[in-house]
Amino acid sequence: MACESALPAIMDEQALMGLNPNADARYRQRALAYFEQLKESLDGWEVCAEALSKGVYSDDHVKFFCFQVLEHQIKFRHGSLTAAQQQLIRETLMKWLQAQLMNVQPEMPFIRNKAAQVFALTFVTEYLTLWPKFFFDILTLVGLNPNGIDIYLRTLMAIDAEVVDRDILHSPEKVMQLWNDMRFLSLVLQETRRNTLIKDTMREQCIPALVESWFQILQTYQHTHSELTCQCLEVVGAYVSWIDLNLIANDRFVNVLLSHMSMEELREEACDCLFEIVNKGMDPVDKTKLVESLSRVLQSAGFFNVEQEEDVDFLAKFSRLVNGMGQSLVLSWTKLGKTGDGKVSAETLRALEAKVPLMLQLLIHEDDDISANIVGFCYDYLHVLKQLPVLTDQQKSNVEAIMLAVINKLKYDDEYNFENEGEDEAMFVEYRKQLKMLLDRIAQVSPELLLESVHRVFNSTMQNWQTVQFMEVEVAIRLLYMLGEALPASHGAHFSGDETKASTLQAMMRTLISCNVSEYQHSSVSLEFFETVVRYDKFFLVDPQHIPNVLMAFLDHRGLRHRSPKVRSRVAYLFSRFIKTLHKHMNAFIEDILSRIQDLLELAPPENGFPALLSSDDQLFMFETAGVLIVNGESPAERKQALMRSLLTPLMEAFRMLLAKLPQEATEERQTVLADCLSHAVGFASRTSKAFSNKQTVRQCGCSEVYLDCLQTFLPALSCPVQRGPLRSAVRSFLHRMIICLEEEVLPFIPAASQHMLKDCEPRDLQEFIPLISQITAKFKNQVSPFLQEVFMPLVMAIFEVLSRPAEENDQTAALEKQMLRRSYFSFIQTIASSGMNEVMASQGAGNIERVLFTIIQGAVDFPDPVAQKTCFIILSRLVELWGGKDGLVGFPDFIYKHIIPACFMAPLKPTFDLSDAQTVLTLSECTLTLHMIHLKRGLECIQFLQEYLPSLQVSPEITQELCQVLQQPDVKVLKNYMKAFFQQAKL
Repeated sequence: MACESALPAIMDEQALMGLNPNADARYRQRALAYFEQLKESLDGWEVCAEALSKGVYSDDHVKFFCFQVLEHQIKFRHGSLTAAQQQLIRETLMKWLQAQLMNVQPEMPFIRNKAAQVFALTFVTEYLTLWPKFFFDILTLVGLNPNGIDIYLRTLMAIDAEVVDRDILHSPEKVMQLWNDMRFLSLVLQETRRNTLIKDTMREQCIPALVESWFQILQTYQHTHSELTCQCLEVVGAYVSWIDLNLIANDRFVNVLLSHMSMEELREEACDCLFEIVNKGMDPVDKTKLVESLSRVLQSAGFFNVEQEEDVDFLAKFSRLVNGMGQSLVLSWTKLGKTGDGKVSAETLRALEAKVPLMLQLLIHEDDDISANIVGFCYDYLHVLKQLPVLTDQQKSNVEAIMLAVINKLKYDDEYNFENEGEDEAMFVEYRKQLKMLLDRIAQVSPELLLESVHRVFNSTMQNWQTVQFMEVEVAIRLLYMLGEALPASHGAHFSGDETKASTLQAMMRTLISCNVSEYQHSSVSLEFFETVVRYDKFFLVDPQHIPNVLMAFLDHRGLRHRSPKVRSRVAYLFSRFIKTLHKHMNAFIEDILSRIQDLLELAPPENGFPALLSSDDQLFMFETAGVLIVNGESPAERKQALMRSLLTPLMEAFRMLLAKLPQEATEERQTVLADCLSHAVGFASRTSKAFSNKQTVRQCGCSEVYLDCLQTFLPALSCPVQRGPLRSAVRSFLHRMIICLEEEVLPFIPAASQHMLKDCEPRDLQEFIPLISQITAKFKNQVSPFLQEVFMPLVMAIFEVLSRPAEENDQTAALEKQMLRRSYFSFIQTIASSGMNEVMASQGAGNIERVLFTIIQGAVDFPDPVAQKTCFIILSRLVELWGGKDGLVGFPDFIYKHIIPACFMAPLKPTFDLSDAQTVLTLSECTLTLHMIHLKRGLECIQFLQEYLPSLQVSPEITQELCQVLQQPDVKVLKNYMKAFFQQAKL
């Protein structure tokens, strides 16, 4: 890093060494510290300015560093700089720019971009006041020097980003900032006003000169410097949205752009530039004239002869341009229709119709990018046709042509990788979604045409599916599937109502099932077959005779035993849906199905090296399906019990064996594998219980005993010394299900289970255990009161113990776990209080009650978590209602005055209590309701206390009196509004 001249103030050379990306951490840290030092220093930046203006350093990273320091001064310190220092910044930039004109090799692009950003920041800060001749000075200096022109054009794009670009203004970060800090709104408004003033001033003073410079650059460098020319075209495209269009949309400019359309290196950028011109907002009549003028020029130059063009990248840009032209005409037609100018509207429609042949050529193009870029115009054109009272023959023909193009473009190509889908495949899936939108729009314009065409394509393909390529077969079935959304029916009732539609769909479904296309040896066809069968599952209510054929397809090599894991996985889910819908028609097949899927219901042993046909997630659907078949069959309860036992007994046996082996495993890896297997067994048993309903309960089906056996089998896992987390989580989930299914029969198991789950708890264990206890409390109430009285303090003590454990200061995961546990704890107390089970807390003894009450006060006031605070105030309000009256808990009224009323004021007065946050406002609402409840229970005594207490908070006598009066009137809404205003004023 050579120093080319001595500096009056020498830069820290060792710190600068840390700017190199390959420098070690020590030097990099020093460079960072030096950067901060220069930023904060009042005149340290001047060293960097001098280094730039004199070209002291040749190292690119040091140059970039100097620009960064300068950028920080302009962005954050400009207002505090002296006039001489501001002049120094301008001189530095111009000297650096002048040096670029002499350079044989231009600077690296990242330095030129950073320099352009600094130029743009200086422009935005000084143009309206200190540097009105900004562009004049730059253009005078650079002339047509290519290095200078490059910086000039980059600066223009950087100015566009600062002053115009809406995406920059509304970035997600700034939007979030807007929500989180309303002061940002005023900053945005100031910025918007400043930007508007800058653009207005530029229009008055320099835009014609800038446009002239662009024209000169385009003419000068179009043949010799394509990169500069493309940059200039990008600038024109960016600025055309807010400058006078006549400066650009004139013969000399358009002729230059058209000539660029014929130059290989410039044509794509020229296309983008024309797109921006067409996209400019303007009067609908003027827009139509502009588009038509451009259209005539492009057509006469031969650009509409799409089939002769081989450059697909250019055609993709051209397709986007035509799309913009078409959508502009649609927008003009829509606006003109509202003004009632029928003649001009009809002319615009004719102009629009004239573009349809070109649109169709681009839509049907074999390159999907070219086709995708015109979809917007197609969609909007169909929307126009939908609004017309009657379609002409030509318009009907256009609709049909679009539909045939869509059908053709929906097809996969040979290169699509179905087993390992990557980025290209994902892009085609998105493109297919766009095509589906077109099909849906066609259905709105001409549903009869769509139905008839799909029927024709479908029948023709199904007759010869054995000799047709897979993509043809897949798309034929896909079209039938798509009709379900394109021609919607209430609750999937496609086979009733409109007779033509119902009979056509019925005929196609019969063909789909009877032609044996499910035998086609390609995964995409297999998947589409099953997706379609399930979409139209109501068909089998009309034609149940087809059920056996479809069941066999699900069960054999075509479905659940297909060679593709992807097909097997999806079919497991679809089979579950199919059985759920048609369970009433399954009675004759139940035992046959259960027999055929028996091997798919086995718990895959961890020792087995062979991959299972289905993953454990897929098996969940299979167990649910088996459960649905058993529960909804017409067999007597004894038979249902026998079938359910035969389904669950293998799981229980495997569970016992694996649980016995688990503690003996030496490695954690093996323990994890076994624990996963045990968790799956519990999950599968749990999933079968989803088949039960209010009409078919566990008890009615005679299955209680089986599930109680499962409980007895699974509960010992809670005391397993290893892999406690996953095992407890699995058993806990099973208990949740059993509380719903077995009801009070589960209660004898709860005390022992709770005792095990409260041992050696982690925050997450407790957090997941509390909802279980809350579920029991809410469901069984007084039935579980003795148990809750017994478990209440052990649970509370376990929570206190976990919350008191020390954690690293910056350990956000631990902090979040504690926050979630705190929320769960307060939620548990709320469940007990709201279930009317005050005896659970009242029986814990005065010391314990007080301890719990203090945690609720602490949660309401001290922790800046509005979700937990809201819950705490709900609890306090409920406890006041239960214990705050004359015959309430002894000593509680004293607690109200010493702690609850102060909490209602101290919490909202905390700096962290943000009244602009919606969740916090809800907390304040509950806080207000707590005060209201205290007044209801204690009456005048409460008012007298407030008159003594509020002055201690420096509340004036007038406001104290006013608050007490509002509290005494019955309308709670008035009190809520008053309290919000009270605290807003107090926090000023």
